[in-house]
Amino acid sequence: MEFDGDLADLLRRLTPQVLATLVRRHGNFDACEDAVQDALLAAATQWPGEGVPDNPRGWLTTVGSRRLTDQYRSELARRRREVTTAARLPADEQWVPGPEAERPEDQDDTLRLLFLCCHPSLSPPAQAALTLRAVGGLTTGQIANAFLTSESTMAQRIRRAKQRIRASGIPFRLPPERELPDRLRVVLHVLYLIFNEGYTATSGPRLQRGELTGEAIRLTREVHRRRPAAGEVAGLLALMLLTDARRAARTRADGTLIPLSEQDRSRWDRDAIREGISLLTSTLPRGPAGPYQLQAAIAAVHAEAARPEETDWAQILGLYDLLQRVSPSPVVALNRTVAVAMVHGPQVALGLLGGLAADDRLAGHHRLEATRAHLLEMAGDHTAAHSCYRLAAGRTASLLERRYLEDRAARLVAGPAR
Repeated sequence: MEFDGDLADLLRRLTPQVLATLVRRHGNFDACEDAVQDALLAAATQWPGEGVPDNPRGWLTTVGSRRLTDQYRSELARRRREVTTAARLPADEQWVPGPEAERPEDQDDTLRLLFLCCHPSLSPPAQAALTLRAVGGLTTGQIANAFLTSESTMAQRIRRAKQRIRASGIPFRLPPERELPDRLRVVLHVLYLIFNEGYTATSGPRLQRGELTGEAIRLTREVHRRRPAAGEVAGLLALMLLTDARRAARTRADGTLIPLSEQDRSRWDRDAIREGISLLTSTLPRGPAGPYQLQAAIAAVHAEAARPEETDWAQILGLYDLLQRVSPSPVVALNRTVAVAMVHGPQVALGLLGGLAADDRLAGHHRLEATRAHLLEMAGDHTAAHSCYRLAAGRTASLLERRYLEDRAARLVAGPAR
């Protein structure tokens, strides 16, 4: 059964919060995920006719809790553990929220779930994958795209992570202060991936998923509130704000994608830009810049240019050079080629793509061919650019990106220089 758009967005936003609350109260990650799915099915059956309840999160949590209680009671082998666990809980921990109330500490449940998924007993790839699944609400296919790996590999990674949590008996709480620095690195990486998936969806008919970018920013704000002196936390929050500030200008009324160089910059969110730049200026002087601070600095240079031709590309290239030394990756190297083209010309940048094409993490990815097409178009080779745009369009799972790339190819064919 399908919901209308607003109701579907509401459920996507609430699902990680309900899951977090159920995991805190009941444990057993897999059982809680099943209970959430049952609650969503009940909502699909009842809400269209009866209307959305006053407290939809409380409604879903109640249904999920009842499902878990019924399941526990039906399993005789678990009865003793259930009774013992219930006896140890304070009375307020056994309370199930109704539509009229919501416990204040429930607001931190998603953050607790975030740190649970990023527990050091899990491998870093498993930490990120499980958090994207449980907290970000991404599908296994979307997570696989984010990691540039196969869906089957990612499904196995998520399954093993949940088994590890169950076997280890990891407590559902925020980590002690001494563990926070090590845990933050993976937490920030996961939040970064969640934001990226929301800002440019890897599949589907929509370019942006506001519920993901909003949740990533909310969680990062919460981490920053708890760790205000951590430069990379502030850097990630600044990067998200400076990037999300362009959201309203990224598409036309019909959903067509607008590249950065053609966007109406008067539609950029200046409050978000000011906040992002303020975060950067207050944290950069404290010490060596990390990768999120450097990416935020690049976004800030774009944000400070009133017109595309005023962009300080030399400064951007210098920042990419630093970023490649601090945190080398094929994606950083690919993005750097555009800055190289703007400073030294497209032919120089095209010469850098050969090595990137040999990287298994990037080979066959649509962004490699899309970048090549852009550089070829800049160089005036429209025939080759047309072919690369078409190749890139065939490799992306995003319908809007595909349409944009096909339009770029069609424009070259229709133009005077074919």
